[in-house]
Amino acid sequence: MPSQNTTPCVFFPELFDRPVVTQFDLANASSDGGAVLLKAADARLGLIEELARSVRDERMPGKVDHKLSELLSQRIFGLACGYEDCNDAARLAHDPVHKMLVGRDPVLGDSLASQPTPSRLENAVGPRDLYRMGETLVATVVDRHRLRLGRTCRQVTIDLDSTVDPTHGAQQLSLFHGHYDTWCYLPLLGFLSFDDEAEQYLFTALLRPGNARDRLGVLGVLGRVIPQVRSAFPGARILVRLDGGFGGPEILDFLDDQPRVDYVIGFARNSVLARSVRRLMGKARNMSRRSKRTEHVYGDCRYRAGTWSHDRRIIIKAEVVRLDGRDPKDNARFVVTNLRQTPRWLYERVYCARGDVDNRIKELKYGLEIDRTSCTSFLANQFRVLLTAAAYILMQELRMHATHTSCARAQVGTLRDRLLKIGAQVVSSTRRILVHLPESFPFREDWTRIACSLGARSG
Repeated sequence: MPSQNTTPCVFFPELFDRPVVTQFDLANASSDGGAVLLKAADARLGLIEELARSVRDERMPGKVDHKLSELLSQRIFGLACGYEDCNDAARLAHDPVHKMLVGRDPVLGDSLASQPTPSRLENAVGPRDLYRMGETLVATVVDRHRLRLGRTCRQVTIDLDSTVDPTHGAQQLSLFHGHYDTWCYLPLLGFLSFDDEAEQYLFTALLRPGNARDRLGVLGVLGRVIPQVRSAFPGARILVRLDGGFGGPEILDFLDDQPRVDYVIGFARNSVLARSVRRLMGKARNMSRRSKRTEHVYGDCRYRAGTWSHDRRIIIKAEVVRLDGRDPKDNARFVVTNLRQTPRWLYERVYCARGDVDNRIKELKYGLEIDRTSCTSFLANQFRVLLTAAAYILMQELRMHATHTSCARAQVGTLRDRLLKIGAQVVSSTRRILVHLPESFPFREDWTRIACSLGARSG
């Protein structure tokens, strides 16, 4: 009698010491068994539920199969697991772990939304919905660290930076940028750090047109976050660090008017500052000529641009760069600040520390594909960016609970590979849901420690 088994299989007749047959026949299994941690992280933050409240649901209630919170959960948890596009929804519709994450029975529950439903949601959100979602991100991140640090926090640092998001279609407001030599968007990303902690926590992600000036949206972001930070940490000083393109007169005036707010902002070279740096640059050249190495000298001056309401302190770095096989090159840098510490300390210890933000931006781009902005509508692409930001906030929450494990400083991609991408079989009963994970899982101890830190109990 012929076999009734029609399960697809792959046969390796001579690869090992005996024939090997692989079959995709493990019922109720998932490759994202560790993603239960994401649900635990969101339970701590309450992020997805708050985002769902920020969006108006104008669908007819009697025809709704997938609640708004379920759709957001499906997309945000999917992004964190590496499924960055709506097209992935069809592949995950029957995955038991992803069904469990959105609150459905992993075995008997209805399937998740297919691709058209989240795509319609992307194109239905309006500007007010997006603004409220942005406010929710800020409030969630600030409140999370208020509960964590309380009144012990002495300084909160706000870093803003932009990045390029190349586009490859007919997206709205995708415009050509000469510096990057491509059609693109220019997202503005904001991060918070506390005292001397190494981590910078994402709190905003604002999509901007490809021809946007660096300072576009900066005042709005600062005007939103500074009052919330001051309310959460009334005894802390606030430090704002910005790159050179952000130092417009309206931004400097705004920061000068804020009590207990310090700033260090890069400033572009001009003819007046070029004259101010001559003496220091001559000294740096002499030092470099003697040592045959790169040398730099620091100083400061008072300067008032024509558009400024008053003069401000400028930190000067006069540097001569020497590279093998090249002629020495002058490199003068300027930073405007209202701080009084020594120029060297302010430049090297305060201003240059903002370079760590580049590592967070790389995580967002290469670990979570925040630049997957392929919708035609600009607002739909902003919605995608905010969902990716929410997924990153959950991943940062995991990393915060990974202290004293091998994942304590792991990048997002490594966190996903070590903690989320675990083969699992799910068994559901009326009493409990049992997720079977591999006994030989190499990061079992780390996963268990993080799970317990997020509220699980070890049996």
